[in-house]
Amino acid sequence: YEHIDEVNTGTMERPLEATRMENSTSSCFLMERRTRVKINRKEVMLAKLRKSCSCTPKKLKNFVMDFLPVLRWLPKYQCKEYIWGDVMSGLVIGIILVPQAIAYSLLAGLKPIYSLYTSFFANIIYFLMGTSRHVSVGIFSLISLMVGQVVDRELLLAGFDLNDDAPSAWGDGSLQNDSQSNSTAFNLTVAGMNAECGKECYAIGIATALTFVAGVYQVLMGIFRLGFVSMYLSESVLDGFATGASLTILTAQVKYLIGIKIPRSQGHGMLVITWINIFRNISQANLCDVITSAICIMVLVTAKELGDRYKHKLKFPLPTELVVIVVATLVSHYGKLNEVYASSVSGAIPTGFIPPKVPHFNLMLRVAVDALPLAVVSFVFTVSLSEMCAKKYAYTIRANQEMFAVGFCNIIPSFFHSFATSAALAKTLVKTSTGCQTQVSGVISAMVVLLVLLFLAPLFYSLQKCVLACIIIVSLRGALRKFQDVPARYHVNKVDTLIWVVTMSASALISTEIGLLVGIVFSMLCIIVRTQQPRTTLLGQIQNTSFYEDDLEYENLSSVPKVKIFRFEAPLYYANRNYFLKSLYRLTNLDPNLEAARRKKYEKEKQHLKKGDHTTANGLGMRETTLQLVPKQNDFQALVVDCSSISFLDTTGVNTLKEILKDYKDLNISVLLACCNPSVTDSLKRGGYFGKDCGSMQEMLFYSIHNAVPFKTIIFKNYCCVTGFILQ
Repeated sequence: YEHIDEVNTGTMERPLEATRMENSTSSCFLMERRTRVKINRKEVMLAKLRKSCSCTPKKLKNFVMDFLPVLRWLPKYQCKEYIWGDVMSGLVIGIILVPQAIAYSLLAGLKPIYSLYTSFFANIIYFLMGTSRHVSVGIFSLISLMVGQVVDRELLLAGFDLNDDAPSAWGDGSLQNDSQSNSTAFNLTVAGMNAECGKECYAIGIATALTFVAGVYQVLMGIFRLGFVSMYLSESVLDGFATGASLTILTAQVKYLIGIKIPRSQGHGMLVITWINIFRNISQANLCDVITSAICIMVLVTAKELGDRYKHKLKFPLPTELVVIVVATLVSHYGKLNEVYASSVSGAIPTGFIPPKVPHFNLMLRVAVDALPLAVVSFVFTVSLSEMCAKKYAYTIRANQEMFAVGFCNIIPSFFHSFATSAALAKTLVKTSTGCQTQVSGVISAMVVLLVLLFLAPLFYSLQKCVLACIIIVSLRGALRKFQDVPARYHVNKVDTLIWVVTMSASALISTEIGLLVGIVFSMLCIIVRTQQPRTTLLGQIQNTSFYEDDLEYENLSSVPKVKIFRFEAPLYYANRNYFLKSLYRLTNLDPNLEAARRKKYEKEKQHLKKGDHTTANGLGMRETTLQLVPKQNDFQALVVDCSSISFLDTTGVNTLKEILKDYKDLNISVLLACCNPSVTDSLKRGGYFGKDCGSMQEMLFYSIHNAVPFKTIIFKNYCCVTGFILQ
């Protein structure tokens, strides 16, 4: 009783904010909650608004320096220490960029010149605005595919033939005749474009409008601090999305590998439809393209494997793609493969720059929905790669500024006939392995692309499209190798593996955009299901300690006499309320509602027996019926709920705990809560769980399970002594 009086004294002193704790010597002390300082949110918001709206020279300078980070780090550039690594990595990336840019134009459904523009402008703008020193921003296969799907769809809706392989009307290889080159026999009035515009003109119009809108979305996300959107793209979703898109990319390139002409499939199920068309037309395969593809793939794969094996000995990666393109172009030109064997070639690539043009507003309205997943994917890949590099090389990036940087890498180039960009993993890894130190390497890469744009582009006229397809397919090795990781992934986490499979399948078999949406929704559903049916268990005491663990998982645990300890490993809210109750009743082997009904019926039959009525409606004797209805003897007198895994309670959760408190109290069983975090405690207080003025809080809430168990044991022993019962 002395112990109880001590507890009650503490309760009187601090009835609301104290939580009782006990140590092994049964002494008692109180842990007081901090008093929260009330914040006037209106005043805080007004102060922030006044601060943000004020304009001083210092604030203006900081704004400009934050918006253009190059102004901060370039004056501190250590030329002797950094210049060699930056020049070397910039040259290597530039050499890789040229063939990849030309190849990825096939994915985007655009001419190679636009891919070169994209690579040039993206590197310059990221140099000015980016905060990551090592990320390579430019043309990316996955983004090119997403752009190409929108371009193809809009071309079909406009009445163009996607398989129109007519010679390009670039004239003499310069851009002087651009107004004539962009016009064909089509007089279009599409999406408000009331002008004579050909297929190439309309295709790049769609791509620039899509790119501009995606960039605007990214800038708006930066302004409104919506970077949290990337949290919903888990690693499993991103990997599955990339792998599924890689299968789509591979499928789209097969027709170039074997030199057949099949319609470019659009819409859902594009992968399956394309493969059906490939097998239907396999007899029309161009033998020259097949042989060229086989040789190129063999050379590229062998060089990649050797490069991976001996990368620690190589100072920089082998420029295999460039060598293959140069050799293949020379062989095609002097062997006249286009004229003799009808092998499809890249055609004329002009030099110079097309005059800038504002993306058409009406086209923006047509692609506004398509731009949203493009913006999110581009941002997520860029920020994730930036954070990876920053962590590896011990510096910090600003995720919000990265969103602005990639947004303006889309907005500004869209005026110069470029399409969407993103950070690319493969080129970023090459950049870091070749000694890159700062964003200066991006300027060097841009200069290499500029050299091709101004002087060397026409030399790629005879380059076969099958060679470009080989470069694209070999670049997908990393994504396709994810299939080898499935057993290891399954061993680590089965649910994440299922998310990967669902996202990959949806991205490949339906479409990339829907696949991404399916992956996000499915991963959220998996989280919801796991909270709806979490793990539940009864705990036992580890011998001679104050710790308690799962009875089913560990051996040699001691059960506490007359006490059941129940753990629920999830938040308690409306969706898992019923599961909580069912699990509790099943594990304790006692449903208080059924037991209360049984006892009520027993009392009723007992009253009949006293009145002398010895038969019942079912024909059984009263004594036989009474024996059947004898109340079940409870094997426990206290239920301790371990709340350590309950992160929050909603109104339904609080009412559920109040319900079991009342139901078990009717059976003379106490319900004690242990290990509640402050938010759970506050929810219980607001819900009136501890009674009026929280007067019973000290007898119902405990800091640990071990505090709750001895307390109940003392109460129960004293109760038994007073009532004259002897505990066995």
